[in-house]
Amino acid sequence: MSQRFTDEDFQRAWLELDEPQLAGGWELFTETMGVKIHRLHDQVTGLYEYKVFGVLSGCTPELCADVYMDLSYRKHWDGYVKELYEKDFDGQPAIYWEVKYPALMSNRDYVYIRDRRDLEVDGRKIWVILARSSPEMPCPEKSGVLRVKDYKQSLALESDGGSGTKVFMNYFDNPGGMIPNWVVNWAAKSGVPGFLTDMQKACSKYETFCQKK
Repeated sequence: MSQRFTDEDFQRAWLELDEPQLAGGWELFTETMGVKIHRLHDQVTGLYEYKVFGVLSGCTPELCADVYMDLSYRKHWDGYVKELYEKDFDGQPAIYWEVKYPALMSNRDYVYIRDRRDLEVDGRKIWVILARSSPEMPCPEKSGVLRVKDYKQSLALESDGGSGTKVFMNYFDNPGGMIPNWVVNWAAKSGVPGFLTDMQKACSKYETFCQKK
């Protein structure tokens, strides 16, 4: 069975809520809707890794974590999802996710593992979700869809002291193929804050969704 995530992986994520680790080339990329996005240039791929810091108002961290983990609900509120489900690949649970790309571009798909931990740290409650691509899973590739084999995401959530949630997210993926710079820049500048806004709205409707199940 492949190594999933270590205690240190979870700790590394939530510590950024207190002390953002931005030394070593990280630069402020954009600030919008109360969200700061920093990026780090990856010399090998020429792509950027991102760190996102912000607050989601009007939803608790536990609710955010529940919404983020609920794959069936994600298909209702995330318009970029083409396919999304969890299954066992040779006895190992993993998630299959196909993402819609703009016209004239191939969709991308992911096979990845993820774990969630609800932590208590010195009286604080912190929710951490980690995910990374798992290309070793025996999931055949689809014709016309590019498989993303290098993907990671970490999410740490904590109460902002009021009715909202303090958020840290670290994100990298290598979508492969030839993607115009405008698509990459749009995804970072608009897509990430847009995703958080959509998730905020999804949190407000989650109770209704659960009642209809």
